[in-house]
Amino acid sequence: MVDAIIVRNLIAFWLFGLCNNYAYVIMLSAAGDIIDQQTGVNPAPSNDSNVCIQTITGRDCDTMSTGAILLADIIPSLCIKATFPFFMQRIPFGFRMIVVILFQTGSYLMVAFSVNMPMSIAGVVFASICSGLGEITLLSLTSYYPKSMISAWSSGTGGAGVVGSFAYAALTEPSLGNLTPTNALLVMLVVPLLFAIAYWGILKMPDTVYSPGFNPKTWIVPANHGDEVKDDRSESKKSKEILRIAVRDGEMDYIPDESISSYNLTQSDSAMIESEKVPQRTLSMKEKMLLVPPLLKYMIPLALVYFGEYIINQGIVQLIFFNCDNGFGFSKNAQYRWYQVLYQVGVFISRSSVNILPLPRFVLYILPVLQIANAIFFFFDALYFFVPHIAILFALIIVEGLLGGASYVNTFNNLHKDIAPDIREYSISVASASDSFGIVVSGFLSIPIHNFICGQPLPGIPAT
Repeated sequence: MVDAIIVRNLIAFWLFGLCNNYAYVIMLSAAGDIIDQQTGVNPAPSNDSNVCIQTITGRDCDTMSTGAILLADIIPSLCIKATFPFFMQRIPFGFRMIVVILFQTGSYLMVAFSVNMPMSIAGVVFASICSGLGEITLLSLTSYYPKSMISAWSSGTGGAGVVGSFAYAALTEPSLGNLTPTNALLVMLVVPLLFAIAYWGILKMPDTVYSPGFNPKTWIVPANHGDEVKDDRSESKKSKEILRIAVRDGEMDYIPDESISSYNLTQSDSAMIESEKVPQRTLSMKEKMLLVPPLLKYMIPLALVYFGEYIINQGIVQLIFFNCDNGFGFSKNAQYRWYQVLYQVGVFISRSSVNILPLPRFVLYILPVLQIANAIFFFFDALYFFVPHIAILFALIIVEGLLGGASYVNTFNNLHKDIAPDIREYSISVASASDSFGIVVSGFLSIPIHNFICGQPLPGIPAT
């Protein structure tokens, strides 16, 4: 019989992934429109940029690459992910969620009613803050639940890509919603409300998570909260031994989940371990720093995958467009929006696949090679326009999303499986910064790559 509480928690974590990444996806999907709106290139939906191009006569380059929007959408998130894991355990989960929801609401409003580029960028920064803080908060919260919550969260983040990019493309497409970017962003305000319902209305919080009261003295998590929970639960000696972790010469010594069955545990011991509702060990700063190097074997491959895919998404693909006959009749702006939609479809499929097709750790080292090869292919196509039809590019963009999504969900699935339960919250929150590192590097490089390609003539056509 299916446990109703498990179902509730799976739904909650899927919605967390959806809502947390939604603003981030919307800002990237709207990147071209944000630039056009503030530079006066596309002030109205009836502009020629919403009409397909009959004959390509040269490159069509923005003075500001969407990579600039990407940097505004990721640098604040990276700063949060790189610093908050060292102290955020003292901030209750509920307080962090209030901040996340407020920043997300503010991001939609600021961009929707923006009157200049700095205000638009500030709105994008708000989206970045809510995305970064939300990700490290909710990924670390999975450490109190079974690892199936990792799959639900990852699937939800993939769903954010599909729903967000498709919703924005459909709402702004003249033949569909025909809304202005401003009105399309205002429609998205339903998402923060759904976020709050998922956290305070659907999720069943385990008793090992600290809950503050109305007294301000309870608004900081006690430093010894994890130890107090362990004492209250009167864990057996065997359970304590299994949850023990040592750091020796920079390597983690732990007993993986799959090894638990080899121990002579009582039924209550096994139930406690499988539930994963394990109090988190209090770590000193030295212990926290020593735990970082062993995580690099997970973090570096994920960072490289995201580096490759965001070089494609924000530095190159906006420069690849097709005429009416070879582009399904889409305008240049519509082609960019649908690139984003199909990329997110690939991400959603692969991020939802871990329970069906989990990848072993060695495959995580192959994915960056494939993604960077994909980026090289897109780079040369942006230079020479040798791909004959947009359908081929659509297929490759889906593959790009599949690679990125598979790397993300399997990295955290392996982390959840390999890392000792009582340091899982900290370890996962640290590892969550790896994709942001790759994205930031790609954001900086995408601008000169964009400018280099723009300075090259198309074959047979003089540079403009």
